[in-house]
Amino acid sequence: MDRNGIMEVLPHRGGMLLLDTMELDAEGVCHATYTIPEKPFFCDGHFPGNPIVPGVILCEIMAQACSQLFVEVFADNLVMYRGLDSVKFRGTVRPGDLCEVSARLIESKGTLYVCDATLSVSGRRCAQARITLAAVPKD
Repeated sequence: MDRNGIMEVLPHRGGMLLLDTMELDAEGVCHATYTIPEKPFFCDGHFPGNPIVPGVILCEIMAQACSQLFVEVFADNLVMYRGLDSVKFRGTVRPGDLCEVSARLIESKGTLYVCDATLSVSGRRCAQARITLAAVPKD
């Protein structure tokens, strides 16, 4: 699915839509990509002369990829963070990098969805996390 298809699922827009492609494979793993823009707003001042993508943005990229694992929930709900566990940052991500994300649903219980996700650049793992998301009814 391309950005237009992703926008049919996710409510994110503008600079906060952090996926370019997303697809679910036969084993139930979501594979997503995002190319960090050359001058993203989240690198402005992080750090002057040495732009590095903040870890919280890497977590958001991974969380958005997790959405493909339970896409049917988005019709009537917003999906919100409920937890980030076992987060590790193993490499630097910079503007222009192509991020490749793999995400797998570990368990779902009621409105909670627990996923494991990794983000890599050029085959080098840069971030990983266990992400808990919850479906919250739209107001």
